[in-house]
Amino acid sequence: MSNFSPNRCRNESEVESKLVVQYLLPELGYTQEDWHQEVALGNIRLDFLAFAAQMLPFTLNAGYPLSLVIEAKSPRQSLDSHVRRLKQYLTSLGTNYGLLTNGKELRVYERFSDDIRIIFQCSGGEITDRIGEIKSIVGRDSIREWQHKKEVAQDLKNKQQGCGSMKVIAIYHNKGGVGKTTVSVNLAAALRKKGYNVLLVDLDSQANSTFATGLVKFQFEEDDNLKDNNVFHILESADFSFIQDVSRQSNFFNAPEIDVIPSHISLIVGQYKLNQIKASNTRLIKKLKREESKYDFVIIDTPPSRDIYAQVAVITADYLIIPSDLKPFANQGLSSVHSFVKEIDEFRDSLGRQPIEVMGVLPSKISTNAKAFEKTFPRQKETIIKHYNLPVMDSIIFDRVALSHCLNQTVSMGDLEVPDPKSIFDYADKTPGANQSAEEFEALATEVLAKMEKE
Repeated sequence: MSNFSPNRCRNESEVESKLVVQYLLPELGYTQEDWHQEVALGNIRLDFLAFAAQMLPFTLNAGYPLSLVIEAKSPRQSLDSHVRRLKQYLTSLGTNYGLLTNGKELRVYERFSDDIRIIFQCSGGEITDRIGEIKSIVGRDSIREWQHKKEVAQDLKNKQQGCGSMKVIAIYHNKGGVGKTTVSVNLAAALRKKGYNVLLVDLDSQANSTFATGLVKFQFEEDDNLKDNNVFHILESADFSFIQDVSRQSNFFNAPEIDVIPSHISLIVGQYKLNQIKASNTRLIKKLKREESKYDFVIIDTPPSRDIYAQVAVITADYLIIPSDLKPFANQGLSSVHSFVKEIDEFRDSLGRQPIEVMGVLPSKISTNAKAFEKTFPRQKETIIKHYNLPVMDSIIFDRVALSHCLNQTVSMGDLEVPDPKSIFDYADKTPGANQSAEEFEALATEVLAKMEKE
């Protein structure tokens, strides 16, 4: 085994050549065919990118996890000032590990959803003695073995669940006005922003998510292009109206778009027919199964009731998020939510499905008044946990003007004012002061992904 001395590196160029190229990469098992230097990917410029599997020709996408980013800095520079940029690299590219060094110090970071955490650290003088530890984390063979175990575990889990990797999340509370639509559309936007393929299903006859994603462009009934092709038709028939037949691309985001299964006021009338057909409860499950390879996430916006459409949502979903403003009426409704979920789980069991995973009560439409928040929020949270036996999510969606304004944007088309809603992310790009809401939904998406990774 060769040795490394930090005294050999006087500048960034020597850290790159003497530490990274001549010592680290060979010791970690990477051959010249396995790594690339000065890699440009859009606006990102990487010092080194190493692969645990050969990539010829060189390509990279966010779904390819077998890679290691190495950033080499001058011995005169503090590594602390480069952590934020390394985080951007790992989260933007979907890369699992990053190594940061200035010759005097070496750190290894691991990506955790939309954040990174340090998992190894040593001084430059300790690198030679601890190269075995470094190799066990980011060595070529170690990363290959880690990925293989992950794939085997995922395959086993998929077989046990009888499904692919697509995850279905229902956003449900039986009280209205708690922010279900706002959470549904902006969580979908946040996940899409992270590079996932997302389908949004509107199961509420009020069609708020359908409006919010810009699919209602007509002003008169005779121009209504949703009445005869919406979510009701998916539930009505087993042989017709599949996901690809009913879904529409949103007019909600600049790019990329999401797919939306629209709702319609006529769902109220159709409810009687669906109640007569027991099979309608499981048709969404069966039709979504045909799309497992197309979508990573399905978000279902639900009605504030226990009707057939709410039943379908909770029967279909893998996970449940319960938005609540934590006020008395919303809290009192949690007992009903709890019993509703319990009843649905009995039906799921008859289908051979696992109980729905309750991610938790999501505090939403919470007052931004600091004093009120400090005084009431801890008590509200404790009440939900102790009295209603439900977990509370860490994320908080505050009641900000930007959240209502972004969904109520319009555009002039001749003499008409046509709805032109924006996601909170698009709105924040153009509107000062809206960034806080965007950050809250980014945090929510990160928490959702983290909870799934822990399973």
